[in-house]
Amino acid sequence: MVELYLSPSCTSCRKARSWLSSHKVDYNEHNIFTQALSAEALRDILSKTDNGTDDIISMRSKIFQKLKVDVESLSINELIGLIEKYPSLLRRPIILDDKRLQIGFNEDDIRAFLPRDYRRVEMAASKEEKDDDSNNEL
Repeated sequence: MVELYLSPSCTSCRKARSWLSSHKVDYNEHNIFTQALSAEALRDILSKTDNGTDDIISMRSKIFQKLKVDVESLSINELIGLIEKYPSLLRRPIILDDKRLQIGFNEDDIRAFLPRDYRRVEMAASKEEKDDDSNNEL
């Protein structure tokens, strides 16, 4: 099951939700402002990042600018406490499953969350479309 952490007012979040729904990907939706992320969920997200806090903290957010905090100097518990208090620090949407994590909406990257059977059908359809295009060019 895919977990989708979002803010309803975020355009990229709405795109991600729409994309997952239209591709029939089962997901649990979490509004980060009405359903605070648990410390466990934040640890799971951090464990899947490539670049730690750089991947999940929005350095351009108003709250980050206002707080003027050096997130690199914080312990994990301090960082989690800060995010729990100020969820708008998070970049969004956050999309994850047991193995993968994606921050933000990127249509090419989000395809990794498609079930294997769906990807096979989509690839076959794409191949047929390319073959049709090739035949039309002749």
